[in-house]
Amino acid sequence: FAARTSTGIDDLAVRLLRRTKFFAILAVALAATSYTLALGDRVHDRLENVAVIALAIQAALWGSELVSFGLARYAQRQDGVPDGATASTLAALGYVARGLLWVVIVLVALATVGINVTALITGLGVGGVAIALAVQNILGDLFGALSIVLDKPFVVGDTIQVDTFVGTVEHIGLKTTRLRAVSGEQLIFSNADLLKSRIRNFRRQTERRVQFNFTLAPDTATEAVREVPAIVRATVEGVTEPAVRFERAHLTRPTETGLEYELVYHVPTADYTLYLDAQQRITLQLLEQLRAMGVTFSAGTRTVVLRGDAEPRREALAGAAHPAAAPATNGAAAPL
Repeated sequence: FAARTSTGIDDLAVRLLRRTKFFAILAVALAATSYTLALGDRVHDRLENVAVIALAIQAALWGSELVSFGLARYAQRQDGVPDGATASTLAALGYVARGLLWVVIVLVALATVGINVTALITGLGVGGVAIALAVQNILGDLFGALSIVLDKPFVVGDTIQVDTFVGTVEHIGLKTTRLRAVSGEQLIFSNADLLKSRIRNFRRQTERRVQFNFTLAPDTATEAVREVPAIVRATVEGVTEPAVRFERAHLTRPTETGLEYELVYHVPTADYTLYLDAQQRITLQLLEQLRAMGVTFSAGTRTVVLRGDAEPRREALAGAAHPAAAPATNGAAAPL
Protein backbone atom coordinates (compact mmCIF):
# COMPACT_ATOMS: atom_id res chain seq x y z
CA PHE A 1 0.00 0.00 0.00
CA ALA A 2 2.79 2.46 0.93
CA ALA A 3 4.52 1.94 -2.41
CA ARG A 4 1.35 2.90 -4.33
CA THR A 5 0.90 6.28 -2.64
CA SER A 6 2.50 9.50 -3.85
CA THR A 7 3.59 10.72 -0.43
CA GLY A 8 6.81 9.55 1.17
CA ILE A 9 5.70 9.71 4.82
CA ASP A 10 4.13 6.26 4.76
CA ASP A 11 7.19 4.85 3.02
CA LEU A 12 9.39 6.30 5.77
CA ALA A 13 7.10 4.86 8.45
CA VAL A 14 7.31 1.40 6.89
CA ARG A 15 11.10 1.58 6.67
CA LEU A 16 11.38 2.69 10.31
CA LEU A 17 9.15 -0.14 11.43
CA ARG A 18 11.30 -2.62 9.55
CA ARG A 19 14.38 -1.27 11.30
CA THR A 20 12.79 -1.61 14.75
CA LYS A 21 14.55 -4.38 16.64
CA PHE A 22 12.93 -6.88 18.99
CA PHE A 23 15.67 -6.55 21.62
CA ALA A 24 14.91 -2.84 22.02
CA ILE A 25 11.22 -3.52 22.62
CA LEU A 26 12.09 -6.33 25.03
CA ALA A 27 14.58 -4.22 26.98
CA VAL A 28 12.11 -1.35 27.39
CA ALA A 29 9.35 -3.78 28.39
CA LEU A 30 11.54 -5.41 31.05
CA ALA A 31 12.59 -2.05 32.46
CA ALA A 32 8.95 -0.89 32.64
CA THR A 33 7.78 -4.17 34.20
CA SER A 34 10.48 -4.09 36.86
CA TYR A 35 8.75 -1.14 38.53
CA THR A 36 5.74 -3.34 39.26
CA LEU A 37 7.85 -6.07 40.85
CA ALA A 38 9.57 -6.11 44.19
CA LEU A 39 13.14 -6.17 42.89
CA GLY A 40 16.22 -4.69 44.39
CA ASP A 41 17.57 -1.27 43.46
CA ARG A 42 20.58 -2.84 41.81
CA VAL A 43 18.36 -4.91 39.52
CA HIS A 44 16.29 -1.83 38.64
CA ASP A 45 19.44 0.12 37.78
CA ARG A 46 20.80 -2.68 35.61
CA LEU A 47 17.54 -3.02 33.70
CA GLU A 48 17.36 0.75 33.19
CA ASN A 49 20.91 0.82 31.84
CA VAL A 50 20.14 -2.04 29.47
CA ALA A 51 16.99 -0.22 28.30
CA VAL A 52 18.93 3.02 27.73
CA ILE A 53 21.60 1.23 25.70
CA ALA A 54 18.96 -0.63 23.69
CA LEU A 55 17.07 2.59 22.98
CA ALA A 56 20.30 4.33 21.97
CA ILE A 57 21.10 1.57 19.49
CA GLN A 58 17.53 1.67 18.19
CA ALA A 59 17.73 5.47 17.81
CA ALA A 60 20.97 5.09 15.86
CA LEU A 61 19.32 2.55 13.55
CA TRP A 62 16.34 4.85 12.99
CA GLY A 63 18.69 7.78 12.36
CA SER A 64 20.65 5.75 9.80
CA GLU A 65 17.43 4.88 8.06
CA LEU A 66 16.40 8.56 8.03
CA VAL A 67 19.74 9.49 6.42
CA SER A 68 19.35 6.78 3.78
CA PHE A 69 15.75 7.81 3.07
CA GLY A 70 16.64 11.51 2.78
CA LEU A 71 19.55 10.88 0.40
CA ALA A 72 17.46 8.50 -1.70
CA ARG A 73 14.66 11.06 -2.01
CA TYR A 74 17.16 13.76 -3.01
CA ALA A 75 18.67 11.48 -5.65
CA GLN A 76 15.20 10.74 -7.08
CA ARG A 77 14.49 14.45 -7.45
CA GLN A 78 17.64 14.84 -9.57
CA ASP A 79 16.34 13.58 -12.94
CA GLY A 80 15.07 10.32 -11.47
CA VAL A 81 18.29 8.27 -11.72
CA PRO A 82 21.48 9.79 -10.25
CA ASP A 83 24.67 9.59 -12.26
CA GLY A 84 27.79 7.87 -10.98
CA ALA A 85 29.32 11.02 -9.53
CA THR A 86 26.15 11.95 -7.64
CA ALA A 87 25.68 8.43 -6.34
CA SER A 88 29.30 8.22 -5.12
CA THR A 89 29.19 11.57 -3.38
CA LEU A 90 25.82 10.88 -1.76
CA ALA A 91 27.10 7.50 -0.56
CA ALA A 92 30.17 9.15 0.99
CA LEU A 93 27.96 11.80 2.59
CA GLY A 94 25.76 9.04 4.00
CA TYR A 95 28.74 7.28 5.57
CA VAL A 96 29.90 10.51 7.21
CA ALA A 97 26.42 11.33 8.53
CA ARG A 98 25.93 7.82 9.94
CA GLY A 99 29.36 7.88 11.55
CA LEU A 100 28.66 11.18 13.29
CA LEU A 101 25.24 9.91 14.37
CA TRP A 102 26.68 6.78 15.94
CA VAL A 103 29.35 8.79 17.77
CA VAL A 104 26.71 11.11 19.25
CA ILE A 105 24.43 8.21 20.23
CA VAL A 106 27.27 6.32 21.94
CA LEU A 107 28.33 9.40 23.90
CA VAL A 108 24.76 10.10 25.00
CA ALA A 109 24.27 6.47 26.04
CA LEU A 110 27.49 6.41 28.05
CA ALA A 111 26.61 9.67 29.78
CA THR A 112 23.12 8.36 30.57
CA VAL A 113 24.40 5.23 32.30
CA GLY A 114 26.69 7.33 34.49
CA ILE A 115 30.03 7.22 32.66
CA ASN A 116 31.98 10.50 32.55
CA VAL A 117 32.53 11.28 28.88
CA THR A 118 34.09 14.72 29.30
CA ALA A 119 37.64 13.46 28.85
CA LEU A 120 36.52 11.33 25.90
CA ILE A 121 34.87 14.31 24.18
CA THR A 122 37.97 16.43 24.78
CA GLY A 123 40.18 13.73 23.29
CA LEU A 124 37.90 13.38 20.29
CA GLY A 125 37.94 17.15 19.77
CA VAL A 126 41.72 17.40 19.89
CA GLY A 127 42.11 14.37 17.67
CA GLY A 128 39.58 15.74 15.23
CA VAL A 129 41.41 19.05 14.95
CA ALA A 130 44.73 17.27 14.39
CA ILE A 131 43.24 15.03 11.71
CA ALA A 132 41.51 17.97 10.03
CA LEU A 133 44.78 19.93 9.84
CA ALA A 134 46.60 16.91 8.45
CA VAL A 135 44.07 16.21 5.69
CA GLN A 136 42.69 19.71 5.09
CA ASN A 137 43.40 19.51 1.33
CA ILE A 138 41.56 16.20 1.05
CA LEU A 139 38.66 17.54 3.10
CA GLY A 140 38.55 20.62 0.88
CA ASP A 141 38.22 18.40 -2.19
CA LEU A 142 35.55 16.29 -0.49
CA PHE A 143 33.47 19.34 0.38
CA GLY A 144 34.11 20.60 -3.15
CA ALA A 145 32.64 17.38 -4.56
CA LEU A 146 29.65 17.81 -2.26
CA SER A 147 29.17 21.38 -3.50
CA ILE A 148 29.36 20.26 -7.13
CA VAL A 149 26.79 17.51 -6.57
CA LEU A 150 24.35 19.69 -4.64
CA ASP A 151 24.75 22.99 -6.51
CA LYS A 152 25.35 21.39 -9.94
CA PRO A 153 27.35 24.09 -11.76
CA PHE A 154 27.97 21.30 -14.28
CA VAL A 155 27.25 17.59 -14.68
CA VAL A 156 28.86 14.74 -16.55
CA GLY A 157 28.63 15.40 -20.29
CA ASP A 158 28.74 19.21 -20.07
CA THR A 159 31.35 21.11 -22.09
CA ILE A 160 32.95 23.68 -19.81
CA GLN A 161 35.83 26.14 -19.86
CA VAL A 162 38.05 26.44 -16.80
CA ASP A 163 40.35 29.43 -17.18
CA THR A 164 41.94 28.73 -20.59
CA PHE A 165 41.11 25.00 -20.70
CA VAL A 166 38.07 23.65 -22.55
CA GLY A 167 36.79 20.09 -22.30
CA THR A 168 33.86 17.76 -21.69
CA VAL A 169 33.25 16.52 -18.14
CA GLU A 170 33.88 12.77 -17.96
CA HIS A 171 33.94 12.06 -14.23
CA ILE A 172 33.21 13.89 -10.97
CA GLY A 173 34.98 12.11 -8.13
CA LEU A 174 35.33 12.69 -4.42
CA LYS A 175 38.72 14.38 -4.91
CA THR A 176 39.12 15.28 -8.59
CA THR A 177 37.05 16.12 -11.66
CA ARG A 178 38.25 14.89 -15.05
CA LEU A 179 37.67 16.57 -18.39
CA ARG A 180 38.38 15.39 -21.94
CA ALA A 181 39.97 18.31 -23.76
CA VAL A 182 38.97 19.20 -27.32
CA SER A 183 42.47 18.18 -28.42
CA GLY A 184 42.05 14.70 -26.93
CA GLU A 185 44.04 14.69 -23.69
CA GLN A 186 42.53 14.30 -20.23
CA LEU A 187 42.49 17.29 -17.88
CA ILE A 188 42.37 16.62 -14.14
CA PHE A 189 41.37 19.32 -11.63
CA SER A 190 41.03 19.05 -7.87
CA ASN A 191 37.50 19.88 -6.80
CA ALA A 192 38.61 22.67 -4.46
CA ASP A 193 40.67 24.38 -7.20
CA LEU A 194 37.86 23.90 -9.69
CA LEU A 195 35.33 25.74 -7.55
CA LYS A 196 37.77 28.63 -7.09
CA SER A 197 38.04 29.08 -10.87
CA ARG A 198 35.73 30.87 -13.27
CA ILE A 199 33.72 28.22 -15.11
CA ARG A 200 31.85 28.70 -18.38
CA ASN A 201 29.25 26.02 -19.10
CA PHE A 202 28.64 25.89 -22.86
CA ARG A 203 26.00 23.16 -22.69
CA ARG A 204 23.60 25.49 -20.88
CA GLN A 205 24.02 28.12 -23.55
CA THR A 206 20.64 28.73 -25.18
CA GLU A 207 21.89 30.93 -28.04
CA ARG A 208 24.99 32.66 -29.36
CA ARG A 209 25.30 36.41 -29.76
CA VAL A 210 27.68 37.08 -32.64
CA GLN A 211 29.39 40.41 -33.23
CA PHE A 212 30.83 40.52 -36.72
CA ASN A 213 33.04 43.45 -37.84
CA PHE A 214 34.14 44.07 -41.41
CA THR A 215 35.84 46.97 -43.19
CA LEU A 216 35.19 48.24 -46.71
CA ALA A 217 37.68 49.97 -48.93
CA PRO A 218 38.09 53.69 -48.12
CA ASP A 219 37.18 54.79 -51.66
CA THR A 220 33.72 53.15 -51.57
CA ALA A 221 31.03 55.38 -53.05
CA THR A 222 28.74 57.19 -50.63
CA GLU A 223 25.55 55.66 -52.07
CA ALA A 224 27.00 52.17 -51.65
CA VAL A 225 28.05 52.96 -48.09
CA ARG A 226 24.48 53.99 -47.32
CA GLU A 227 22.98 50.81 -48.80
CA VAL A 228 25.27 48.32 -47.06
CA PRO A 229 23.33 48.08 -43.71
CA ALA A 230 20.09 47.19 -45.54
CA ILE A 231 21.89 44.59 -47.64
CA VAL A 232 23.48 43.08 -44.53
CA ARG A 233 20.10 42.89 -42.79
CA ALA A 234 18.46 41.16 -45.72
CA THR A 235 21.35 38.70 -45.90
CA VAL A 236 21.12 37.77 -42.23
CA GLU A 237 17.33 37.46 -42.20
CA GLY A 238 17.55 35.19 -45.24
CA VAL A 239 19.36 32.50 -43.23
CA THR A 240 16.70 30.07 -41.99
CA GLU A 241 18.72 26.98 -40.97
CA PRO A 242 19.23 27.80 -38.20
CA ALA A 243 16.81 30.72 -37.96
CA VAL A 244 19.20 33.59 -37.29
CA ARG A 245 17.78 36.64 -35.49
CA PHE A 246 19.07 39.98 -36.74
CA GLU A 247 19.82 42.69 -34.16
CA ARG A 248 21.63 45.58 -35.87
CA ALA A 249 24.10 46.62 -38.58
CA HIS A 250 25.74 50.05 -38.66
CA LEU A 251 28.63 51.99 -40.08
CA THR A 252 30.57 52.65 -36.88
CA ARG A 253 33.52 54.79 -37.95
CA PRO A 254 36.02 55.52 -40.69
CA THR A 255 39.47 54.18 -39.90
CA GLU A 256 42.93 54.46 -41.41
CA THR A 257 42.31 51.31 -43.41
CA GLY A 258 38.71 51.89 -44.51
CA LEU A 259 35.06 52.13 -43.43
CA GLU A 260 34.26 49.87 -40.47
CA TYR A 261 30.83 48.21 -40.05
CA GLU A 262 29.51 46.29 -37.08
CA LEU A 263 26.95 43.50 -37.45
CA VAL A 264 25.24 41.80 -34.47
CA TYR A 265 22.95 38.79 -34.78
CA HIS A 266 21.84 35.80 -32.68
CA VAL A 267 22.09 32.09 -33.50
CA PRO A 268 19.40 30.22 -31.46
CA THR A 269 21.51 27.14 -30.75
CA ALA A 270 24.50 26.16 -28.66
CA ASP A 271 25.78 23.83 -31.39
CA TYR A 272 29.13 25.21 -32.52
CA THR A 273 28.92 23.54 -35.94
CA LEU A 274 25.54 25.11 -36.71
CA TYR A 275 26.89 28.48 -35.61
CA LEU A 276 29.82 28.17 -38.01
CA ASP A 277 27.48 27.08 -40.81
CA ALA A 278 25.38 30.21 -40.30
CA GLN A 279 28.46 32.41 -40.09
CA GLN A 280 29.88 30.94 -43.29
CA ARG A 281 26.59 31.33 -45.16
CA ILE A 282 26.25 34.97 -44.11
CA THR A 283 29.84 35.78 -45.05
CA LEU A 284 29.63 34.16 -48.50
CA GLN A 285 26.31 35.77 -49.40
CA LEU A 286 27.48 39.14 -48.17
CA LEU A 287 30.66 38.83 -50.21
CA GLU A 288 28.70 37.96 -53.36
CA GLN A 289 26.27 40.88 -52.99
CA LEU A 290 28.98 43.44 -52.24
CA ARG A 291 31.05 42.32 -55.22
CA ALA A 292 27.95 42.58 -57.41
CA MET A 293 27.72 46.25 -56.33
CA GLY A 294 31.38 46.81 -57.09
CA VAL A 295 32.26 47.16 -53.40
CA THR A 296 35.36 45.48 -52.04
CA PHE A 297 36.66 44.80 -48.56
CA SER A 298 39.58 46.78 -47.25
CA ALA A 299 43.03 45.32 -47.84
CA GLY A 300 44.05 46.43 -44.35
CA THR A 301 46.77 48.80 -45.57
CA ARG A 302 47.17 52.56 -45.25
CA THR A 303 47.60 54.87 -48.25
CA VAL A 304 49.92 57.89 -47.81
CA VAL A 305 49.22 60.77 -50.21
CA LEU A 306 52.00 63.39 -50.69
CA ARG A 307 51.01 66.81 -51.96
CA GLY A 308 53.07 69.84 -53.10
CA ASP A 309 56.44 70.20 -54.96
CA ALA A 310 58.08 66.79 -55.24
CA GLU A 311 61.68 67.98 -55.97
CA PRO A 312 62.54 69.26 -52.42
CA ARG A 313 61.17 66.08 -50.88
CA ARG A 314 63.19 63.95 -53.30
CA GLU A 315 66.41 65.78 -52.33
CA ALA A 316 65.62 65.49 -48.62
CA LEU A 317 64.97 61.77 -48.91
CA ALA A 318 68.20 61.31 -50.90
CA GLY A 319 70.15 63.19 -48.22
CA ALA A 320 68.60 61.04 -45.47
CA ALA A 321 69.49 57.87 -47.36
CA HIS A 322 73.14 58.99 -48.02
CA PRO A 323 74.21 61.27 -45.15
CA ALA A 324 77.91 61.12 -46.21
CA ALA A 325 77.10 62.97 -49.43
CA ALA A 326 75.41 65.85 -47.63
CA PRO A 327 77.47 69.14 -47.37
CA ALA A 328 79.16 69.57 -43.98
CA THR A 329 78.72 72.75 -41.91
CA ASN A 330 80.52 74.12 -38.85
CA GLY A 331 79.02 71.69 -36.30
CA ALA A 332 75.50 72.44 -37.44
CA ALA A 333 73.23 70.03 -39.17
CA ALA A 334 72.54 70.73 -42.80
CA PRO A 335 68.97 71.97 -43.31
CA LEU A 336 66.72 69.63 -45.20
